[in-house]
Order: sequence, then structure tokens, then C-alpha cells
Amino acid sequence: MKGIVVKSTGSWYFVRQDDGTCIQCKLKGQFRIRGIKTTNPVAVGDFVIFDILKDENTGLISEILKRSNYIIRKAKKLSKVSQIIASNIDQALIVVTIMLPRTSRGFIDRFLITAEAYHIPAIIVFNKIDLYDDEAWQHHNNIKTIYEKVGYPCYGVSALKGNGLEELKKRLKDKSTLFAGHSGVGKSALINALQPELSLKTSELSPYHKKGMHTTTFAEMYDLSFGGFIIDTPGIKEFGLIDFNKAEVGERFPEMRALMHDCQFHNCTHVHEPNCAVKEALRNNVIDQGRYNSYLSILNDDWEEKDYE
Repeated sequence: MKGIVVKSTGSWYFVRQDDGTCIQCKLKGQFRIRGIKTTNPVAVGDFVIFDILKDENTGLISEILKRSNYIIRKAKKLSKVSQIIASNIDQALIVVTIMLPRTSRGFIDRFLITAEAYHIPAIIVFNKIDLYDDEAWQHHNNIKTIYEKVGYPCYGVSALKGNGLEELKKRLKDKSTLFAGHSGVGKSALINALQPELSLKTSELSPYHKKGMHTTTFAEMYDLSFGGFIIDTPGIKEFGLIDFNKAEVGERFPEMRALMHDCQFHNCTHVHEPNCAVKEALRNNVIDQGRYNSYLSILNDDWEEKDYE
């Protein structure tokens, strides 16, 4: 039998068949995808072949069908183990906020270049705009301009008040969209605002460190009544990159990719070489200094969260 994985708890996978029924399944033996050591060989979004176990209302997954794409992050800084966040997705959406808990530019850029590496279109959604004062609006508009300039669609929304949701729905309609972000940015609240009957659990910020507390425990796919699917993921504390060749990092920044062939050296790192088109664009404010700082931190494998201005 064939179906799509709509929820993963680590040991159990919920597989939806074409008629809408879900079967709780386990894996048959050990799966390894292309030699990558992953904490979850099967991911939400995977199409699988499974058998119904006799005398049990459960299934056994025997095959993972070829993926059109997937997105991976490193599980921990010093770990060689990776985590498949989701597969077979049309676009990846990162929910951020410039309010508490403020999302760092470094985190945003790591997410975006990972989406670039896996050829997945990315969207940035700024939540909590109902909390903005004039200064916050100016900061929001400055950051929004930076990312829209290099090709990333940006939306300002309020999950609490409903601002901007209709425009965002148009972007989500009939697409399979990964939702990601830090705990506390309002990701679950935003999904509830888009699809109220889901009633996903939400929580307040931690009173001790003003950071978000996890409410989504496992990745899960939800239908959208206006067409399409959302894959909700647990809040990500840090976004580690995996299988990145340092020589290719610049190619994951669209604004650098457009200029790198004008550099004197074909293997230019855009750091110390003469006649570098990227550094020239940086000097002329064509490339944003904050984005370039993110590039340098990735080259140096620096995981510290930084909010580059």
C-alpha cells in the first residue's frame, strides 16, 4: 500500500492513504538515505510503501519512494548526525519576529541558504506586527527591504490580530509549505490563525529568559481548507548547516551568486582576494553588510547567534 507520512514521533509514523485514512506504522529494519546519518530516516512529506500487519491495526514501512527534495539541518553543533526536517515541499517559510524573542539575522540567513542549497523557494514572515511602535516599523521595513532586494518574499502579519493573513494565504494556497522558526515567534499561533479548527497548543514566553517554550513536539502535516498543506515543525533553537563545501557557500547567497563570475579568480572566497566583485559591491553598498557578515560567520563555522545590522 502507498501513502504519505503526515506525522513522525521518532518511533511511529502516521501514514495517510489516498482515501484520507491514517495508519500508524513502524519502520522495517534500518533505513539509510544515501549514506547520510540521520536521526529520522523517514520524514514528514515522504511517500512510502507499507504493509498492514496481520491481526494488528498498524503498518510496516518497507520502502521510501524517491523524494523530489528535502531539507536537512545538523542536529547539534559538534554532531555529525543530521535531521531531515521535511521532504517533497514546494516552499519553506520561516516565521521570525523583531520583537521578543527577537530572531537574529544570522539565524534567518542560515535557514535561507539551506533552502537555497536544496533548491527550495523560501519566504520570510514577520509576526507580531501588532506590537510595533514607530521605531520597530522602521527596523522592520529596513530588514524587509534587504531581503526583498535579493529575491525573498516578505510578509508582515499578526497572528493575534489577523493582520496580513489574507495576503499570506494566497502564497500558501495549493502548495506544500514547511513552517519553521524559533520557539516563541508565534508559529503555532499563526497556523491556528490560518486554520482555526486545528487549535494547536501555544504558550507564553518563558518568564525567566524571555525565550519561547516548545509547544510543537513532532513534525506534522496539516490540510489547509483553502488548498495546500502546512508542515509544522518543532521550534528550532539553532540551525546547523551540513554537507556545505566552503567554496560553495557564496553560491547560496543570490546577491553574491550574481556577481561571483566577475571576480578575478574563479575560486574567490570574497574575503582577501584582489579584484573581487563581491567586495566591490559591498563597498558600494550594493551588498548588505549584515548579509556579508552572515557569510563570513558561516565560512568560519561560527554558530553564535548574531543580529547583524
